[in-house]
Amino acid sequence: MPATIRDVARASGVHISTVSRAFSAPQLVNPETRSKVLETAEKLGYRPNRAARALITGRTHNIGLIVADIANPFFPPLIKAAEREARHRDYHVFVADSNEDPAVEEELVRALAKQVDGILLVSPRLANSIIEGLSREAALVVVNRQVPGLPSVVMDVSQGARSAIEHLAELGHRSIGYLGGPRGSWTNREIRRAATAAARTLGGPGDPVEVTALGPNAPTGDGGLIAAEQVHRAGFTAVLAYNDLMAIGLIEGLATLGVRVPQDVSVVGIDDIALSRLTRPGLTTVANPTAAAGRAAVDMLLQHGDDRRTTGQITLATELVIRDSTGPGPQGNADPG
Repeated sequence: MPATIRDVARASGVHISTVSRAFSAPQLVNPETRSKVLETAEKLGYRPNRAARALITGRTHNIGLIVADIANPFFPPLIKAAEREARHRDYHVFVADSNEDPAVEEELVRALAKQVDGILLVSPRLANSIIEGLSREAALVVVNRQVPGLPSVVMDVSQGARSAIEHLAELGHRSIGYLGGPRGSWTNREIRRAATAAARTLGGPGDPVEVTALGPNAPTGDGGLIAAEQVHRAGFTAVLAYNDLMAIGLIEGLATLGVRVPQDVSVVGIDDIALSRLTRPGLTTVANPTAAAGRAAVDMLLQHGDDRRTTGQITLATELVIRDSTGPGPQGNADPG
């Protein structure tokens, strides 16, 4: 017969209400007492009834996590880190995929709102006004996007884009393409803005660095593959892609056109997914701290609690990782490594 809350209380030498608070409101229980209760519960194999606890506390101890495309390798490390952090806090995570569709995204938020204590909205495609409206239905933390008035966790893609353009300029590249991502992506706008701004500060009189945006494009390998011919026609000597999947697809597409990377065109991605280390040539990319973002978002949501006026923002640093897909441009004599 499974252990009950009474069994735990009796074995711990505390009242039943103390056992209940140890699980539902640990901040109200003396740390030593809570530790003793949890150890006893573990020995007895006691698991609290989550549904009953939800009726008492008004909390489900569930978190919703909505991503733009679960098939994109950018998201799984973030999901796994968020799930791990949530489990440590005695929460479960429900994961949903909007398939890059803003309408589906909105539908998912509304569907999850009454089943969870809050939602992590990762790389949303919805308009800010709609996200702000949805925040009145559920506690939201927005990841990989800034929405005025809402708490967010962002990766510093602007700094990453600047680093990538500076790297290409140092190699002698002056005609650089930016292979843009999907319409409605905040990250896409930030990368494009930072890349073009960085180009204006580089080069010299009579030797400008120019960044030209191409897009919007699907943020997939096929998106990069399809764009290869347009990149080739434009005559760029280097390309920064919205993400690694597009960069890898672009390299494949250029190869079918007889264009070598990096001898003819240098390519930089963003994300540093595992596949970027396995491609040939190895992909130069901007590493995003996706796992750290997942952990920080869960922590922010649980601190956020019922106070939906919280507007804090966490910005996580990115890092340029130089591999073999970038090399000297027509005017460059720099060492590509």
